[in-house]
Amino acid sequence: MTNLVSKTATLTAALKDLKRVTVAFSGGIDSTLVLKMALDVLGADNVTAVVANSELFTDEEFNKAVNLAEMLGAHVETTMLDYLSDEHIEHNAADSWYYAKKMFYTRLTEMAAAQGSNAVLDGMIKNDEQDYRPGMKARTEAGARSLLAEADFYKVDVRALAQELGLTNWNKVASCSVSSRFPYGTTLTHENIAQVMAAEKYLRELGFPTVRVRYHDDIARIEIPEARIGDFLVFNDRVNRHFQTLGFRYVTLDLGGFRSGRMNDTLTKQQLAAFA
Repeated sequence: MTNLVSKTATLTAALKDLKRVTVAFSGGIDSTLVLKMALDVLGADNVTAVVANSELFTDEEFNKAVNLAEMLGAHVETTMLDYLSDEHIEHNAADSWYYAKKMFYTRLTEMAAAQGSNAVLDGMIKNDEQDYRPGMKARTEAGARSLLAEADFYKVDVRALAQELGLTNWNKVASCSVSSRFPYGTTLTHENIAQVMAAEKYLRELGFPTVRVRYHDDIARIEIPEARIGDFLVFNDRVNRHFQTLGFRYVTLDLGGFRSGRMNDTLTKQQLAAFA
């Protein structure tokens, strides 16, 4: 706990130095903690939460994020990003996350300047530095700040402080861009994105909040936590039939269980090193 107190003090001091900020708000626990701390330290008049919508995130997640930011007492602005207009993102290239985040941070930097903010803050934490994260390069180029990472916050620290502060989503299941469900090099379309989103929504409604439906043309590869695989088996026939109505020919369950960033396993050492 002493370590968490020290990290919180570092975070608080960094916020005080910035005076006025724009927070990139997704509704996830990391950006929620950043927004809550910014509001507590700087006051609502000096904090703007920006919630971005796009074809790569569900409207449900977008609406929840807007409602949560407003509930926390933040002034909220929204923006729409057309990620598929960039060919790197459309074709899901290995560096597509760099171009997606470049578009994202460029838009937020422009909005922050109009708001009179001194910095754009995101919710990246120390754990994020341990995975393939080309978006970090875009963040650095844009001059955005990851105060949680700077204050040495790991996920366990984030959840502990969020729970201490009474944030209702302290144990929220992490979500990310739907592009992560597609193998690199797969062309993203509105149709196959909607197909994957509908499949995952169906599984969440069945009681599997942590789920990924990986897209392999006419094959759906379902990832759920390994501990829940036994629970899933009673739904085999139901899921198979429903997924076929969505356009999948074959439906598989990954016996390795859920693991975030699974598609990065196919990247070469050279591709990984490009954004190390």
